[in-house]
Amino acid sequence: MTKVSGPDALTLPASLAREIKAAADEDDRQPTELVCEVVQRYLSDRRWRQLVAYGEARARELGLTEADLPQLIAEARRVPGREP
Repeated sequence: MTKVSGPDALTLPASLAREIKAAADEDDRQPTELVCEVVQRYLSDRRWRQLVAYGEARARELGLTEADLPQLIAEARRVPGREP
């Protein structure tokens, strides 16, 4: 694990730090472990939202609607050499 200090160090409000410590203690974990898990989940969700936004924008560009999906999926599944 990389420890960040100096100008890139994260600063939390005292009340949030206390709440994190209390939650970590209840779960018998280190506060850093809990914060890492939360940040990883946030970043994963963020990547998913970005992917969805990209897909929605691309569908608009192509003039596709939700009603087009069943046909597009069926066509993609019929592509030769593609595993089901």
